[in-house]
Amino acid sequence: MSTVQISAADVNRLRQQTGAGMMDCKKALTETNGDFEAAIDYLRKKGAKVAASRQDRESNEGVVIARASADGKKGVVIELNCETDFVAKNAEFIAFANAIANAAVEKTPKTIEELTQLEIDTETSRISIADAITDKTGKIGEKIGVSKYEVVEGEKVIGYIHGNFRLGVLVALSANAEGAEEAGKDVAMQIAAMNPVAIDKDGVDATTIERELAIAKEQIRAEGKPEDMVEKIAAGKLNKFYKESTLLNQEFVKDPSKNISQFLATVEKGLTVTAFKRVALGA
Repeated sequence: MSTVQISAADVNRLRQQTGAGMMDCKKALTETNGDFEAAIDYLRKKGAKVAASRQDRESNEGVVIARASADGKKGVVIELNCETDFVAKNAEFIAFANAIANAAVEKTPKTIEELTQLEIDTETSRISIADAITDKTGKIGEKIGVSKYEVVEGEKVIGYIHGNFRLGVLVALSANAEGAEEAGKDVAMQIAAMNPVAIDKDGVDATTIERELAIAKEQIRAEGKPEDMVEKIAAGKLNKFYKESTLLNQEFVKDPSKNISQFLATVEKGLTVTAFKRVALGA
């Protein structure tokens, strides 16, 4: 056991730099004979032990951050999870998620694994996101991790966060026209509210089309319609599906007299959506 006297000022200094609890800081300094750097390492190792012990825990709470680059040419959306709503609402946790998003939009790694190898600044040093997550796990005492990561690139990319960090959207427009920022925000809000399956009918995968047709035909036959009418009526129902479920064909929520394609044409002729991503917490 250490015979070095650990002062309250030393404990407070370590606490300020690491964010660990007061008793944990005192124990770390005691175990390392007052060596400040060694105490930091001690707390980091303790964090790793906490992280390992919580791997089987559910972490369905958290925040979603959508962020576009300064030049508007790319954007990222990440989901950072924790175990409780209490932690998810904590300003420090949200700031940590923003730091990860900032690193992601700067470097645009291809995968979550590559993302977690990027470095960010912490209270004490510049370390990898993976190590920072371990440290936060030790400090907070909950399982933390990035579960989703998406990238969108285009001529004009807009990010939108909805519902107190519960949902994030990225949308790319075909041109950086005058009014594109505001229009893109409106389209992103549309995506958040209406959850389209694709940009237009050409983007709907064959499996989805087959499923919609199969459901439509079953409904039509259940209604007792003649068999020779089934295909025609099913095709009509599929067109209705395209109108309701593909972004450019959806009625614009803010002005139902137009669909999204028509709305964008009022901003600039030929303006359209080239890509989008929608990430909902826990979905």
